[in-house]
Amino acid sequence: MIGEVSAGGVVIFGNALLLLKKFNGDYVLPKGRMEKGESLEETALREVEEEAGIKAEIVEYIGDASYEYRNYKYNEFIEKTVHWYLMSASNMDGVPQKSEGFIEATFVHMDRARDMVRYEDERRIIDMGLKILKTLK
Repeated sequence: MIGEVSAGGVVIFGNALLLLKKFNGDYVLPKGRMEKGESLEETALREVEEEAGIKAEIVEYIGDASYEYRNYKYNEFIEKTVHWYLMSASNMDGVPQKSEGFIEATFVHMDRARDMVRYEDERRIIDMGLKILKTLK
C-alpha cells in the first residue's frame, strides 16, 4: 500500500467557517498533498489559498485523520493521512479552484458547517477545531 500525506485547514472568519462545494454538490474542507520540500504548515496554507483563494494564518494544529482510498487509474490502494490546522482568514472573498472541481468557496455559520460536510472525518476535525477555538477566546 502506498502512503500519501496531505494538509488542510479549518478556516474561520468571525463566526463562519470556510467550505468548498464540489461539482457534485458535496461540501468539503480545503486540503491537498504535500509538495517536495514543503512543511505541513506550508502545505495547508498553500492548499487553502489555491483551492479557495483565501489567505489565512495558522492558529493551531488540530490533529490528523487517516483513511484508505482506491486509485482506479493505477489500480492501487492509498493510505492517506491529512494533517489539519485551525486557521484565521483575513477576509471572506473566496474564489473556488474550478480546475479541481470546486464550484463555490463560501463561509457558513459554524453551527451549520459540521452538518454540511460530506465526510465523517471532516465533521470530527471541525468539532475538534471549534473546541480549540473556544479555549482561545
